[in-house]
Amino acid sequence: MIICPNCSHKELVGAFFCSECGAQLVLLDRVSTGSTHPVSTEVQDYPRKKTNHANKPVSYKFKEDEFIALDIIESREIIPIRGKREVTLGRKSKGVPIIPDIDLAPYRGYEAGVSRLHATIQIDEHEITVTDLGSENGTRINEIKITSHSPYPINDGDLLTLGKLKIQILLRRE
Repeated sequence: MIICPNCSHKELVGAFFCSECGAQLVLLDRVSTGSTHPVSTEVQDYPRKKTNHANKPVSYKFKEDEFIALDIIESREIIPIRGKREVTLGRKSKGVPIIPDIDLAPYRGYEAGVSRLHATIQIDEHEITVTDLGSENGTRINEIKITSHSPYPINDGDLLTLGKLKIQILLRRE
């Protein structure tokens, strides 16, 4: 059993989040909590992926023994991403031939404003990035709206919001 450090609720081994209070149970780097401040809904200067590799800050080194998972916050379901260097996120729609790699329709994607082809996640040896594909309702990283068609780095624990669908990024070692 795992005991939640926040509310002392008991969870089964392997749980990522407490089913009682939602606290993250598996932490790679523990960080103390603090107060939050309102964030503007306007596009801000979120750090973009730089093409100059000499000056490029490496935000995350992807290793072969690691994998990415998407934690759909509302449904508490985890979707692993393994063996792929690029995946599209979106939703299937009847009669439309556009098919994303990860279909978010079963997670209320339509109601949340997820586009059919909303965003891509790309994995390379230097970092993991997300790119909004010109979606109607936008993409946010940690509540900061990003510009379409530009890659932005993402890290473990980041909150990715597609329209209103919230997804936490989980990077784990096997």
